[in-house]
Amino acid sequence: MERLEQEGDIAADYLEELLDIADLDGDLDMDVEGDRAAVSIVGADLSQLVGQRGEVLDALQELTRLAVYRETGERSRLMLDISGFRAERRAELEKLAEDKIAEVKTSGESVSLRAMSPFERKVVHDAVAAAGLSSESEGVEPRRYVVILPS
Repeated sequence: MERLEQEGDIAADYLEELLDIADLDGDLDMDVEGDRAAVSIVGADLSQLVGQRGEVLDALQELTRLAVYRETGERSRLMLDISGFRAERRAELEKLAEDKIAEVKTSGESVSLRAMSPFERKVVHDAVAAAGLSSESEGVEPRRYVVILPS
């Protein structure tokens, strides 16, 4: 727990500097969710830090993880959210997974989804496992996608 709080503090310092350099206003919120540190930035208009489909957010998360690694020498699984983008996306993906799980159960055939980021695939895999089915990722980045398998 203490290590995760330290990761959050390092990440928050790094992100505060980034916001200052970019001359953006944002409030940082740090938390521990399960076995990972979580940092959220909320502010007026931070859409340029998210990108159209979250690609800028993904890059910032990786840079923040590198900043934590530089300070601690340990790999971080820190999760970064900006303006609630990941929280909203998680809800959308859980709904999509729910619909596709029903489709697989009805048809008895596997269903392939479109290419997704690692975060998006994880959300779908978790939803599929919770529904008692199995899934696997196929393809090569950046075109890696989830296949939901019948039981």
